[in-house]
Amino acid sequence: MKAMKYARRPVLWLGAAVAVAGGLMSWLAKPAKTADAESQTAVVRSIVHRDVQLRPCQALGPAAPHAIEGVDCVGRGCCSSETGWDAMRPIPWQAFAQGEYLGHARTEHVLEYRLRVDDQLAFFYRLTREETSRPYELNVGDEIEVESFTDDKLSRRVVVQPDGTITLRLLGQVRATRRTVAQLREDLEKLYQKYYKMPEITVTPIRVNTKLEDLRATVDSRAGEGGQRIQVTVTPEGTVQLPALGSVYAQGLTLDELKREIDERYANEIPGIEVTPILRQRAPRFVYVLGEVPRPGRFTLEGPTTVMQAIALAGSWNVGANLRQVVVFRRGDDWRLLATMLDLQGALYGKRPCPADEIWLNDSDIVVVPKSPILWANEFIDQVFTRGIYGVIPFQGININFSKASTL
Repeated sequence: MKAMKYARRPVLWLGAAVAVAGGLMSWLAKPAKTADAESQTAVVRSIVHRDVQLRPCQALGPAAPHAIEGVDCVGRGCCSSETGWDAMRPIPWQAFAQGEYLGHARTEHVLEYRLRVDDQLAFFYRLTREETSRPYELNVGDEIEVESFTDDKLSRRVVVQPDGTITLRLLGQVRATRRTVAQLREDLEKLYQKYYKMPEITVTPIRVNTKLEDLRATVDSRAGEGGQRIQVTVTPEGTVQLPALGSVYAQGLTLDELKREIDERYANEIPGIEVTPILRQRAPRFVYVLGEVPRPGRFTLEGPTTVMQAIALAGSWNVGANLRQVVVFRRGDDWRLLATMLDLQGALYGKRPCPADEIWLNDSDIVVVPKSPILWANEFIDQVFTRGIYGVIPFQGININFSKASTL
């Protein structure tokens, strides 16, 4: 009986296998009526009829072998929460491929740059060669020729003296500055009528606009780097010193505003000149990082810098630093003190991809990375017990180390 029982088992297994195979064959023989089957059939037919073109899966490039997923920290609104790692999706992470090290062009740092103390400017001077709306008035140093058709002995070439006069025969000194050529001729005609019934005086300008020539000579540097220019630095009082103008306020002005101010002032003093200011070097900007960092100190802001970048300049952070309460101090335009507290622990430990506390720093900002509470307690125990009570009243024969009491 037992032998017949074991002999019957292979027959049962074989029958079951035949039944399963028969069912599978009958299912395959039936037409596909589901949506998936119909779509697969359509795809096969389109491939056969070459309605679609299949493209093999290709790498994006040597520097981007596959799509990169990441988080785009675009704001969801003023009242929305921070974006987390659950928002990862494919993003154009390696848009430049091999040339990605060049960096993106990005937008401008600021919409408009306003000058500040210690900015270095270069002012380029150019002759306008434009016709002035008012008649030219003689200046000191101008050279003119006075002629008389009645008496040739009155004719002579003279230079306007520093006191604004010219010296003529029979008349002596005559005022010439702040007069046009026509006005001076009329004045001389009237003065010479004391000696001649018809003097017939003419005045011919020989060398004029000497103030402009003196200004050009002052700013002329063509023997060096070329061009007529002068280089100045914004003083602590916010002004620049320019020839023939003196102090010109520049603090807080844009380059275009400063150009308009200087051109208008030169137009009143010395017409015929145009000045173009150019920012040659910005005033140094610094950020200060102190507290629980390896290298506290002052660092130069060479470009837009965030709080985490400033901490990186200071050599990261020390063990025990309280990254949840990083403090930033800032001075306002009127020098008032502002402060804010930032939580950077999640970002610095890679748990927050879009930290709202990762703010941009300003010139002269102070970043303080404080100690954690356990370090405060350790210092308290060290100061009060180890160096205080135990230092004044030593317990002989008892080996107690209070500096490690915080670990109990």
